[in-house]
Amino acid sequence: MSANDAFLDTLRQIAGPAQVLCGGDLSAYELDWRKRAQGKALAVVRPGSTAEVAAIVKACAAAGVSIVTQGGNTGLVGGSTPDASGRQLVLSLQRMNAVRELDAANLTVTVEAGCILQSLQQAAEKAGFLFPLSLAAEGSCTLGGNLATNAGGTQVLRYGNARDLCLGLEVVSAEGEVWHGLSGLRKDNTGYDLRDLFVGSEGTLGIITAATLKLYPQPAAQLTAWAAVPSMQAAVDLLGLAHRHLGAGLTGFEVMGQFALSLVAKNFKQLRVPFLTQAPAPSGGSAPHAVGSVGAAYCVLLENSDTESESHAREQFERLLETALEQGCVTDAVVAENIAQAHQLWHIRESIPLAQAEEGLNIKHDISIAVSRIPEFVEKTDAILKQALPGVRLVNFGHLGDGNLHYNVQAPADGDAAAFLREHEEAVNALVYDSVARFGGSISAEHGVGSLKLEKLEQHKSPVALGMMRAIKLALDPKNTLNPGRVLRA
Repeated sequence: MSANDAFLDTLRQIAGPAQVLCGGDLSAYELDWRKRAQGKALAVVRPGSTAEVAAIVKACAAAGVSIVTQGGNTGLVGGSTPDASGRQLVLSLQRMNAVRELDAANLTVTVEAGCILQSLQQAAEKAGFLFPLSLAAEGSCTLGGNLATNAGGTQVLRYGNARDLCLGLEVVSAEGEVWHGLSGLRKDNTGYDLRDLFVGSEGTLGIITAATLKLYPQPAAQLTAWAAVPSMQAAVDLLGLAHRHLGAGLTGFEVMGQFALSLVAKNFKQLRVPFLTQAPAPSGGSAPHAVGSVGAAYCVLLENSDTESESHAREQFERLLETALEQGCVTDAVVAENIAQAHQLWHIRESIPLAQAEEGLNIKHDISIAVSRIPEFVEKTDAILKQALPGVRLVNFGHLGDGNLHYNVQAPADGDAAAFLREHEEAVNALVYDSVARFGGSISAEHGVGSLKLEKLEQHKSPVALGMMRAIKLALDPKNTLNPGRVLRA
């Protein structure tokens, strides 16, 4: 028996023969969501418990096999797909999906890493609580992946990132030891905060197998409004007004450029996009042209969660929008009359990435800038890109409330999207990331680093920060077993 066969036999003894996949079609595990990172796994193993994960990690350490941990495989930076060597093990945690405990008095829930985000949202709602993490992939992404990448989403403005929602973790170390840190404590000042070390580490320091997370009371009412604004500066001005009028009730504030919305109208004709001032271009046609009222360069989606009543929430919204119209930062607005209308408005926002994918391969950027500086950043970076690449189309949308833009670049309307990506991605990234640096921003707001931004991190992170990060990696994973080639070079 070869060493490889012996290793695979050990995995079968740990997890069961049916849970070790070798050969056949493994594309669900070897191909990333964007279809840009394709690797080849030695095998895929699907443990059913933390004890099995620990035993698998020990077996990998003994055999010198590196591990790529995977949840829903919905990442956007190539952080959870194996490389092409055929020597990396994919550790899928999808079977570990239980809600272990819900503590109503402590407002916490403990879940396993493979629990689908939407399943947790539904479990919390059934118990009368809110778990506020929300993002477009919530029907397939898992809590372990959300924590490993410190996912953001649409309600960071009120509730924070995944890190802010996490109170404790259960983690398997690179040596196969288990750290039982599932505390529901909100105060625990006993040394280094190991929880925060593992959240956002993208599986490079340890394998998150379970987490204890915060819950919140369900709001008495949740209302959604859609507003047309004449500029990015007007959107920032509206955000300021919303803070003053709604206070902590402001739970969502999304900005969407007209071209981004035109792609939704073009590719999902069943969705009615309010205040669309650009008609979607016909297939193979020219860029969109103005067809409606002039001046709505962007649209904003706002959410108000009220602790009193729906009538109170609606009064707050109406006063906010009346003030915004008077001050000229809003040209038109509508408040959803019911839950179905609110869901439709959110569905339009969440369809932008899918609509962009239908338009062809594109260059994605997940950046963050101080909110006050975003209008100037957009104006100057738009101009730089249009001058360097005439006809380029900018798909600008994202979580303006917390300063996170998905500032994406699409090929010219009559161009070859794949060729554009191949020929211009490096140059476009350099232009955008250099501009981000000039404005004191970050090249990764919520998607992580993965393998896609590995070199960019080295260029834009300070040598002191990189040195400390490498020291932590060396201390916790000296053999570089866990997700090598992601976040940091060995």
